Amino acid sequence: RRSSDLIPAEPPRAANMARAGSLFRMRSGLRWLLSPVGWKGTGGPGGMALSPGGGRACTPLRRASSAPRNMPPSAETVARPAGICTMLKLPFQESAEGLDAAFVGVPLDTGTSNRPGARFGPRHIRAESAMVRRNNPSTGASPYQTLMVADIGDVNVNLYNLPDSCERIRKVYQKIVATKCIPLTLGGDHTITYPILQAVAEKYGPVGLVHIDAHTDTGDTALGEKIYHGTPFRRCVDEGLLDCKRVVQIGIRGSSYTLDPYKYSREQGFRVVPAEDCWLRSLAPLMGEVRKQMGEKPVYISFDIDGLDPAFAPGTGTPEIAGLTPSQGLEIIRGCQGLSIVGCDLVEVAPIYDASGNTALTAANLLFEMLCVLPGVKTLK
Repeated sequence: RRSSDLIPAEPPRAANMARAGSLFRMRSGLRWLLSPVGWKGTGGPGGMALSPGGGRACTPLRRASSAPRNMPPSAETVARPAGICTMLKLPFQESAEGLDAAFVGVPLDTGTSNRPGARFGPRHIRAESAMVRRNNPSTGASPYQTLMVADIGDVNVNLYNLPDSCERIRKVYQKIVATKCIPLTLGGDHTITYPILQAVAEKYGPVGLVHIDAHTDTGDTALGEKIYHGTPFRRCVDEGLLDCKRVVQIGIRGSSYTLDPYKYSREQGFRVVPAEDCWLRSLAPLMGEVRKQMGEKPVYISFDIDGLDPAFAPGTGTPEIAGLTPSQGLEIIRGCQGLSIVGCDLVEVAPIYDASGNTALTAANLLFEMLCVLPGVKTLK
């Protein structure tokens, strides 16, 4: 058994299916892939399919603008429930080499303070992402026309040791960003953003942050521990990972242990936008101000699904009433178009608390929207 920092998105049973089904035959001069998915003409070099955990995975080189790129299959030709479960039904490959952007899961929830279950977030987000199509008519974005994108599986976290998990995450993301690939992360609880930003800031220097959340996540300790999902941005400040004058926290709300819960954030220079300031209004004007605040320097987007009201996203561990709407979430992400985005994450989806699957479906759509605003994506509008 090969040891790896990254593991395939699918469990062993699916991997065995891929090994059994990924056979190539020649018929009438065409290559036919007899696998459950059939990423026809959309994989690596020569249209080779990439099978999670089995079959033959390859690492394509970064391509010229006219070369073919990975393209998710259409539900008009491939049934949505069919095939290996990858993000947006994209091909799987074992590393970020040759990619402009990569989806990566971090199935960790041992940093949670209330309801666990976010370790299953990546798996369910991938499953619900089968509903998301190739293009974004609302913004005119067609990301697969200009970016090489794939699913590179999950970080092999240590569920029994949170500091060790953080170290594993940091090392994996060091490798990802070293290839100039932009990671789009499926969480996992919000602890994971801390080691991700360690790797990102090591390459790019202190980054700006667009943070959507019900909570500031700037606590210092809980039960004597300095690392958990309520402290990632405090730790990031401690280590100089953030350009504090270019940090905005949107959707913050809820009861508190003090009457001034935003004091630390504001003392660091963060802009805090409470949920009350967002009620019943468009956030497009706010995002115009945020774009000026962020400027042309590197920016990271971190979206905690509990930033949305639990009426829309109940599948999360620390829900707070009276939050943002999904349309406001879209306005925030779309408002980041034109920024120098170097990474994104969507965290805290705990599927067990939402039998409908709508929280994971919302998360999948928000991640697609993040893909659509990355540098290099051309729009028709």
